[in-house]
Amino acid sequence: MSRSPSQQRRAAPASGALQNPRSKLLAFVGLCLLPVGGALQMLLSGQSWLPAVAYPLASVVSFVLYWRDKQQARNQAWRTPEKVLHASELCGGWPGALLAQQRFRHKTRKLSFQLSFWAIVALHQLFWIDHLLLGGRWLGAALAPILR
Repeated sequence: MSRSPSQQRRAAPASGALQNPRSKLLAFVGLCLLPVGGALQMLLSGQSWLPAVAYPLASVVSFVLYWRDKQQARNQAWRTPEKVLHASELCGGWPGALLAQQRFRHKTRKLSFQLSFWAIVALHQLFWIDHLLLGGRWLGAALAPILR
C-alpha cells in the first residue's frame, strides 16, 4: 500500500521531535544575543525600558497568535492574517514567533512568509548592531523619538 505525498508529509512530523534541536537552539540564542544585550544596556543605563518589556511581551503574544492560527488551520476556521503575525514580529515578537514556528511546525514552508519573517529579524539585528556598535548613528537616530 503506497502513501500519497500529502500523507507522507503528514506522517513525518507525527513523532513531534524537533529536528537538529542543538543547532536550532544555538542559532536561536545567537539571534537573541544582540536584542537581549541591547535591551539590558538601554534599561540599565536609563535610556529606555521599552525594549526590555516589549521583546518578552510581544514574543508571548506572537507565540499565542501562531498557536491559535495553527489550531484554526487544523479546524479549517478563520485564520489569523499574515500581516497580523508579521506586525507582532515587528513589535519585538520575532523570538516567540521563531519558537512557535519550530514548536508547531507552522508557517515554515511558505517562502513569501519566511522571507518577510527573516527580513524582520534582520531589521532587528541591524538596529541592535547600530545601537551597540555604532552608538545609534544610523537607525537609532531615526527611532530615538519612539523609544523615549
